[in-house]
This record gives sequence, structure tokens and C-alpha cells, in this order.
Amino acid sequence: MSMTLQPVRVATGGEGEEGRLVFAGEKLVALLVKLSHQQEELAGRWFFEAGFGRLDGPLHPTFENLADAEAWILQRLAATGEA
Repeated sequence: MSMTLQPVRVATGGEGEEGRLVFAGEKLVALLVKLSHQQEELAGRWFFEAGFGRLDGPLHPTFENLADAEAWILQRLAATGEA
């Protein structure tokens, strides 16, 4: 399955506005937001802000980088039979 990460600005209410819309094929499956220095020990990490469809749920991990986030999303989609 091909994944695309599209840059987007997210109105977070804080300084961090850098985000990525995550598409699996042509479907929007997730929103990632880069955490700002306001989150101190998590600054610079990517937060799984929202999942859609089968990725919707209580898990909202953070990732060191976008490659780690993409791998986690692909793994979750494969587990649900969507990848």
C-alpha cells in the first residue's frame, strides 16, 4: 500500500502548527502533529493526533520521526486488513 504524507498547518492553540495528513492510497487515515517545545521532553516528536476509520481509537502514541510513525500506521492497517 502506498502512503502519502501531506504537509499541513494545524491550529493547535499553541506554537506547534506543523502537521501531516496521512493518506493510504486515496483515503485520509491519520493526522500527525509535531510537538513544540511546550511539551518539553516530547519536543520535536510526532504525535498521532487522530486516526480515521480503522485507526480511530484510544491509542495516541508519539514517534521519534515520520518514518517511525509511517511504519506504525502501516502495521496497524495491515493488522486490520486494510494494507
